[in-house]
Amino acid sequence: MTTISIVTGGTRGLGRNTALGIGRHGGDVILTYRNGAAEAETTVQEMKALGRKAVALPLDVSKVSSFKKFADEVQATLRRNWGRETFDHLVNNAGHGEMAPFSETTEAQFDSLFNVHVKGVFFLTQALLPLLHDGGRIVNLSSGLTRVSFPGFSAYSAAKGAVEVLTICLAKELGSRGITVNTVAPGAIATDFLGGAVRDIPDLNKQFAGMTALGRVGVPDDIGPMIASLLGPDNRWLTAQRIEVSGGQTI
Repeated sequence: MTTISIVTGGTRGLGRNTALGIGRHGGDVILTYRNGAAEAETTVQEMKALGRKAVALPLDVSKVSSFKKFADEVQATLRRNWGRETFDHLVNNAGHGEMAPFSETTEAQFDSLFNVHVKGVFFLTQALLPLLHDGGRIVNLSSGLTRVSFPGFSAYSAAKGAVEVLTICLAKELGSRGITVNTVAPGAIATDFLGGAVRDIPDLNKQFAGMTALGRVGVPDDIGPMIASLLGPDNRWLTAQRIEVSGGQTI
């Protein structure tokens, strides 16, 4: 049976790449977007070009009050497009960055990061859990910055650290349903994260490349296919793990 994966923030960067990777592995996707309806439609069309089904739904992962309505929309979408009541995989990818020295980080920046990366992941997963098929998969996105320190990312790293602990707790609690829960932690990636800083600022790109065993920063094609393969049947016995995909950053 064809798998159905929900990928949050699936219109650009790692989310888009993950959705397309799932499509290339023969899976269908429900992707979410916050503002980029046109980008979402482009990704849907790219999925269709692969011979797969895809639907884009709006979602702001910082607004917990909207999650019940979103879950209802997912259920209706599953029935309408697939004739199913459940989906198979949840990839909690949507997120953003804030870079500021610890001494200058504001409460608003802190709250924004934790609302999206921790509170949003926690309660969105909770809202979708009744629709997740027994034996399904959850993948949470973290960061290489939970293992090493880089100035300006204290709040972001703390939020991602919380996601890693949450992953372990969910793996234990959901194991009785055969659901695996893992964290994927990318290193520095050339995307539009932080306004494209790693991609577009040569000195920063060079700095991260110099910290990486393989001698360059990552690109979305280094991450999306890995997540897609993690969702495959060969990884059914893998759970509660933090999997760093960084090209050997700061080893």
